[in-house]
Amino acid sequence: MSCTEQTGTRTGIVAVTTAEHEDRSANDPHPAVIALVLATGTAVLVGAEFVPAGVLPLLADDLHVTEGRAGLAVAATALAGAITAPTIASVLPRADRRRVLLGLLALALISNVLVALAPTLPLLLAGRVLLGIAIAGYWSFTFGVGVEITGRPALISTAMSLGTSLATIIGVPLASVLGDSIGWRGVFVILIAVTAVSGLAVARLLPPVPAHPSAGAAMMRQALGNRRLMAGVAMVALAAFGNFAAYPYIRVALQAVTPSLVTVLLLAWGLGGLAGNLLGGWLSTRLRLGVALAPAVLMTGLALMAAHPSAVVVALAVVAWGTGFNMVPVTTQLWVSRMEPKRVESAVSLQVTAFQVAITLGAIVGGLVVDHRDVWTAMAVGAVAATLAAVGFAVIRLVPRAD
Repeated sequence: MSCTEQTGTRTGIVAVTTAEHEDRSANDPHPAVIALVLATGTAVLVGAEFVPAGVLPLLADDLHVTEGRAGLAVAATALAGAITAPTIASVLPRADRRRVLLGLLALALISNVLVALAPTLPLLLAGRVLLGIAIAGYWSFTFGVGVEITGRPALISTAMSLGTSLATIIGVPLASVLGDSIGWRGVFVILIAVTAVSGLAVARLLPPVPAHPSAGAAMMRQALGNRRLMAGVAMVALAAFGNFAAYPYIRVALQAVTPSLVTVLLLAWGLGGLAGNLLGGWLSTRLRLGVALAPAVLMTGLALMAAHPSAVVVALAVVAWGTGFNMVPVTTQLWVSRMEPKRVESAVSLQVTAFQVAITLGAIVGGLVVDHRDVWTAMAVGAVAATLAAVGFAVIRLVPRAD
């Protein structure tokens, strides 16, 4: 995910002038180093969120549950994130943001430990709830922290987007390969290690970052009063629901069509995701087109998956699916930021909330459909939701709020 750079101004997250940045200590790390540290944390958390999709059959078999129920490992994370994203700034309105990021990465580490050791699904879900809190909080603060330190929103935006892309490209297919060789629990042990390294990097390289003076409940209430923003947030939820009604079961679908190419096709999904991220950024000057095109491409991929007439079509569908979905967070975060230029932190929090609610509902509904019908019906449900999101974004006017 990424936010737009507002020409000539610093948006509502930060109000740091050029002079203030020049006063920073010469010992502060280079902006590129700060961006890399924050992007690494993003990649670790996003990778942890979606690893279950790459090891779902193994996880379900080990815990003696259906694949539909195992998909709740994604839903539990998202539900916790949906509650956390709009409230964490109010709970921690004045806390030093560096300490907050460290605490969130520590929470993610504890989550991965619990999951790696969990003997039953309920205990695993408890660990995944902690991860949801960590992800939503990290996303809510990282952009502001990076811009506060570096004064370079475009750099931070690009870094976060690349972190997400790399987690998607590498995380799920790598988890699938490693899960087959060292078991799904071994994958989470690796996540424990990389999360610890990320936390150490934040502790070592980031300076203290005070909270923004206007952060808190008042900013959120004002953002909630923007009807166009809230309509867009609803479309974000529809697009994300369309993806996550199907995504936890992508390996199940691919194994049914071409079991020998599962890892290759998961990698193709991730490469499509990288293309979608870049395309989403390229459309930053044509956001009304971008936010409508993203779910339209997603719909195309899911509809082709639902039909699955051949392995070739499935391969094309997977690339389109990855491209379309990964356009969604980039374009919609730019869109909400432009809609509320003076309340970006709250607008982005609402976008994160929409994603997490949609992930929760999508994983639950998708699991029910998979258990009671089949995985192809789940793909069709996702395609319908993505279609509605594309139509909705096409008719909402992008009018930045002036007050």
